[in-house]
Amino acid sequence: MAGPQCCENPPALNSSSGHGSVLELGGLKTYVSASPNSKHAILLVSDVFGYEAPNLRKLADKVAAVGYYVVVPDFLYGDPYIPENKEKTIQVWLQSHGTDKGFEDAKQVIAALKDKGISAIGAAGFCWGAKVVVQLAKSDNIQAAVLLHPSFVSVDDIQEVKAPIAISGAEIDQLSPPEFVKQFEEILSSKSEVDSFVKIYPGVVHGWTVRYNVEDEKAVQSAEEAHQDMLDWFTKHVK
Repeated sequence: MAGPQCCENPPALNSSSGHGSVLELGGLKTYVSASPNSKHAILLVSDVFGYEAPNLRKLADKVAAVGYYVVVPDFLYGDPYIPENKEKTIQVWLQSHGTDKGFEDAKQVIAALKDKGISAIGAAGFCWGAKVVVQLAKSDNIQAAVLLHPSFVSVDDIQEVKAPIAISGAEIDQLSPPEFVKQFEEILSSKSEVDSFVKIYPGVVHGWTVRYNVEDEKAVQSAEEAHQDMLDWFTKHVK
């Protein structure tokens, strides 16, 4: 299920990017961009390139600016996928970076947030991270979930979702093509007890919300549209 498209347009990782700081949370190094005294947190779960991706941290800062305590943990333990490493293909890399471990780690991060007095938590996952977030949405760990160009998410996952969930799909996506995302929509529309929002964005490719070219005006615009939809969902269900 991990094809070349999931690894296209890799970011130039930068450990000092963003306005926030790196702290330890739930046993993990975590980029934290926080609105002071906020009781509402947003957990962002990265794609295979990890928590030092500048566009992801920029998004964390944007979410924090509207009043959230935003955390981006290093679920990859300092070992993001590196396309140039020909010995460690994406399939090999995934063997030591399973989403099940990400889910267990995410629960520790959520527990640490609750210890800080956080009363409501939303989670958004990108590509690899979407599988972690859908697992959280099947439990009582979070108040709302957003999946952005998901990888590895199955129909069975969607059938078990309990938390309000929004799914942002790309028109051009080999991992979760529009017809697959529409299956998710059909399942969710039959679950009257779960609020849901599903949208397929035209003309964009897998990874467009965090792996866009900052100098491409149209790409930035498409990413920002998805970011706003994510924020609207969290405003509805977390704040």
